[in-house]
Amino acid sequence: MTKQLPVVRSRLLETEGIAHAFFTRQGGVSTGIYASLNGGAGSRDDADAVAENKRRMAVQLGVEPQRFLVPYQIHSATSLSVHGPWPEAERPRCDGLVTASKDLALGVTGADCGILLFCDPQAKVVAAAHAGWKGAFDGVLEATLAGMREAGARQEEIRVVLGPTIAAASYEVGPEFVARFRTADSANAKFFAPSARNGHAMFDLPAYIGARLAQAGVKKFENLDLDTYADPERFFSYRRTTHRNEPDYGRLIAAIALV
Repeated sequence: MTKQLPVVRSRLLETEGIAHAFFTRQGGVSTGIYASLNGGAGSRDDADAVAENKRRMAVQLGVEPQRFLVPYQIHSATSLSVHGPWPEAERPRCDGLVTASKDLALGVTGADCGILLFCDPQAKVVAAAHAGWKGAFDGVLEATLAGMREAGARQEEIRVVLGPTIAAASYEVGPEFVARFRTADSANAKFFAPSARNGHAMFDLPAYIGARLAQAGVKKFENLDLDTYADPERFFSYRRTTHRNEPDYGRLIAAIALV
């Protein structure tokens, strides 16, 4: 029998008929730098270990492992509606998933990027989205919301929760990055704070994601306010791995299902 995995949950998503979890890096079988609940099929971890980790997550969500869907993420603005499982070798390339189908879990991976779960508890429509700076900038959040509305969700009822994500205090960026955002919209300046390094800035990705959702009409939003970079015991972090000169990194999974 699989033990309960350590997870983070949101009261905003705690509703009858919906299971969700922001899984941590704890409770799996991976070893070394991937220890231990690595959900990243794109990592160089042992494939059997990743499969067992995902099986444990599926059990906790209450779905069959083959009905636990995680796309091949490409930092895009593409969101897809899904109605059933796909072969692991045929994972679609996208960064958002939407469904109104029962017993189908939708997951996204992250290791600093925003991992978000969505639901309309009345219409019984759920979604998951991976939003790094590029996906958020290009519109993956809005695309996922549009997919939910097409599936029957009502904008005013949609609830969105942002899971473990790199925080502003840990996210230094260069001048070209700042210029891209300010050129798109001068109001984006408020998401940057001075850095200790000349010409650099600290970027508040969670705040930017929250602002994009608010502009898109989301009224019920929660940021769990968990910094992936600053909590190595619970979370994987691409940036922390880079600073430590490690060869690779594991991925966290956030998932939601109608059960």
